[in-house]
Amino acid sequence: MTPLNNTPQDQVFFLSDLAGIPVRNLGKKIGKLDDLMIVEHEKVAEVTSLIISRPFGYKSLLVPIGKVDELKNSGIELSLQDVEAFEGEPEENQILLKDHILDKKVIDLDGNEIDVVYDVKLLLRNGRLYATDVDFSRYGLLKRLGLRYVAQFAYHLAEMFKKETIPWTYVQRLPEKIGSFKGNVQLNILKDALPDIHPVDLADILEELSEEQRLAIFNELETDQASDTLEEMEPRVQRSLISSLDKERVADLIDEMTPAQAADVLSVLPTDQADEILDLMEHDETEKIEALLDKQVDTIANLTTKAYVRFLPDVHTDLVIAAYRTVGQESDVLDYIYVVDHDNKLKGVVSLPELLMAKQSTPLSEIMTTQLISLDCNDSITDAEEKFKRYGFSALPVLDEEDTIHGVVPYRDIMQLEHNYS
Repeated sequence: MTPLNNTPQDQVFFLSDLAGIPVRNLGKKIGKLDDLMIVEHEKVAEVTSLIISRPFGYKSLLVPIGKVDELKNSGIELSLQDVEAFEGEPEENQILLKDHILDKKVIDLDGNEIDVVYDVKLLLRNGRLYATDVDFSRYGLLKRLGLRYVAQFAYHLAEMFKKETIPWTYVQRLPEKIGSFKGNVQLNILKDALPDIHPVDLADILEELSEEQRLAIFNELETDQASDTLEEMEPRVQRSLISSLDKERVADLIDEMTPAQAADVLSVLPTDQADEILDLMEHDETEKIEALLDKQVDTIANLTTKAYVRFLPDVHTDLVIAAYRTVGQESDVLDYIYVVDHDNKLKGVVSLPELLMAKQSTPLSEIMTTQLISLDCNDSITDAEEKFKRYGFSALPVLDEEDTIHGVVPYRDIMQLEHNYS
């Protein structure tokens, strides 16, 4: 058997994988790993002892990490000649990873609640075991819920979630007399520095959780991310989630969508629920949404959004780039800048890559495309489909006979939503 300190290379473990694994002494099972005792250093915490629970009638064991012969996710191997010599209980001031850290709330320097410690990352190096990171990722959550298979159904998601950890160096030192610590895990980091999960990926995960688990996570999302995530969910999950949410909250989420996206979400609900939410919405295009729900769409007009980026021809590129972050937050279409005159007549279009590659202080009029592909206000859904397929744009402007722009139709609203009125 290879002693722990002769392990040839670094090994990574997670506390949730180790908790409860069998412990064998001289080949005979003597109990299970209950917890890990640590001492804190500046950037990491080092595991000093294993707490091993034994069957009823036998006292727990405190075994120094140096006495461990082999550590694997499948079990721990010891070679103690006198097991009873290691019987004992942790003292009040000793820190236990599972008891004191796992499942505690994570808060930042401002006292904002961020998440929960779902796991602790451990590193075995040169016979010494360190706690290097606290894990608040969705992958960690799934493991804690016993749903490893959900994350593993898309391995790249699992790998991404594993990276959502905070190094131990960001964890403020725990109290010396920790006792039965019931406080929060305090981080030396601000909330806005924490990573976000893409709505598409988050929707995939939420769809696999129970209603209670899904609601608990969804309620922690900011409005923008929650709206995008709701839009990406399957209809059955949308319906279940919306029924559990406050109607005002649902209205706020749907207000963030384009008319077609909003109608697509509302269409999965009973008519009375959809009408109730519509009454609460502040969307300035609710008439379009209602027309879509009633399937009274003969032309493209009701699928347009007025939330797009537009500037005058003489505005310089550096000013557009400086303002883009602000105006983009209110836009449903981000790939194009529409160049219009004071009467809102469309003069040209600049793609986002063209804007970023242009020289500073160049007027938009010098880089815009004037040979425009557009839709007419009276075009049908089929007309729009054909143009999207032919030209491959992610959005098309909708113009009247005088080239006044009445809105923009995103590609996905035509091709990917259920409201396809060919």
